[in-house]
Amino acid sequence: MTTEPIVTLPETGPLHAPLDGLLATSAVRLPYQHNVLLRSFVLERPGGNMIVYNSPGINSSAEAIMDRGGAARLLINHAHEAMYGAPEFDIPVYVHEGDRAEVAGSLPVSAVFDRRQMIGEDLEVIPTPGHTAGTTNYLWNNGERRFLFTGDFIWIEHGEWKAVVLDEHLRGDYLASLAQVRDLDFDVLVPWGTTDDGPPFGLVGGKDEIRSRVDAVMDRVRAGGRR
Repeated sequence: MTTEPIVTLPETGPLHAPLDGLLATSAVRLPYQHNVLLRSFVLERPGGNMIVYNSPGINSSAEAIMDRGGAARLLINHAHEAMYGAPEFDIPVYVHEGDRAEVAGSLPVSAVFDRRQMIGEDLEVIPTPGHTAGTTNYLWNNGERRFLFTGDFIWIEHGEWKAVVLDEHLRGDYLASLAQVRDLDFDVLVPWGTTDDGPPFGLVGGKDEIRSRVDAVMDRVRAGGRR
C-alpha cells in the first residue's frame, strides 16, 4: 500500500491488534468468496468504545470486548452486514437511514444517521452511498492515526483498492461518494474485508497516495466496471 514498512502484530486471541491502535476481532471467511476475511473493529475511546462492522467475530470476541469496557454502539457500514444477525450481547445498533429497512429485518436498529456528523470530537460519520443506498464511512482520529472505515465501499484485494458496484442506479452516487473520500485526510484504510494474502488494513503515505488510489477506483467505476 505504501513504501512505509508495515509492522503487523501477531493475530493472537479473540481480540488482537493487527496495527498498534487498531483492535480487531477474530476473522471469518466470506461465505461466497473464501479468500476474503471479514472482521469487526473495536475503537477504544474515552467517550465510550465503539464497534465498527457486524460480523461473527463480535460473538467470538465478546468476553475480550467486555474486559475492555464493552461498547456503547455498533456502527454499521452497509446493510449486508445484517446477514450475520444480532450480536449475542446487548449493544445499540446505528445505521444510515437508507439501509435501515434491510438491516432492521435482522438487527434491532436503535438510531439512524441521515447526514455527515460527529460522534464526540474524534469520530466522524460520512454517508457514502453507492455500494448500497445507506453505505456510511467512519473516520476516527485516536490521536495517533486517522482510520477510515470503508466497509465494502472500498475494500482491499491483493493490495489494491477496489469498489463493489452492485446497483447500476447507484453508480453516479458511488462516483460522487468516491470524490468525497478522495479529499479526506487519513492514514489507515480499514475495510470490512480483505483478501487473505495481506493485512486487514492499508497504510497510506499521504494525500497524494489517497488521491491516486481513489482516482484509479473512480476510473474503473466510470468506465462501467463493477470493481
